[in-house]
Amino acid sequence: MHAVTFIDMIEHVTKQQSSIMPSSLEGQFLIAMPNLKGPHFERSVVYLCSHSEDGAMGLVVNHVSSQITFPDLLRQVDILSDEEDMINLPQPLQSMDVLDGGPVDQGRGFVLHSADYQLEASTLAVSSEICLTATVEILKALAEGKGPSSALLTLGYAGWSPGQLEDELQNNSWLTCNADRSLLFECAPDQRYEAGLKLLGIDLSMLSSEAGHA
Repeated sequence: MHAVTFIDMIEHVTKQQSSIMPSSLEGQFLIAMPNLKGPHFERSVVYLCSHSEDGAMGLVVNHVSSQITFPDLLRQVDILSDEEDMINLPQPLQSMDVLDGGPVDQGRGFVLHSADYQLEASTLAVSSEICLTATVEILKALAEGKGPSSALLTLGYAGWSPGQLEDELQNNSWLTCNADRSLLFECAPDQRYEAGLKLLGIDLSMLSSEAGHA
């Protein structure tokens, strides 16, 4: 009997996806294929915040920045000023990761969060459950315990010009699947790639064993 390899599974999934690919992938995950290399996108999971004929924009949600912590960022924007402020910071935020969201505009913060918090004219509702806000106000709200119940923060984003993402999809650089809220807000960043593959029925252990094989 022919053993099902990781490559077999990938080919099966990509054939399925090519026949049902929607016109817009807004609100979905892009999951990097093994052939996609580079510091920003290798083994990445991207949440697509917008996708149209004008291009696409998304956030890499599983690469932790080694350059800055969340409290450091709050100090840079003058939300935290001393040790007392740090002590008063909600406990989950004291160890909250800052993610490397992509190669574009890396000096700017983007907060992907639950829909129970929205700022008029500043929040993009990507779906009924997930929103995007990129203002200092949401950072202040988080620090004061008045922000969304679930959130992740990236510096920078991933952007595609018109037709660029479609070309990458045609070249099998990405797998796609419906976004999963628990993956974003309950799963540790270093586990999100494996969890994303599992949403498609793909086992990461097979990715490792098949790497480098034709």
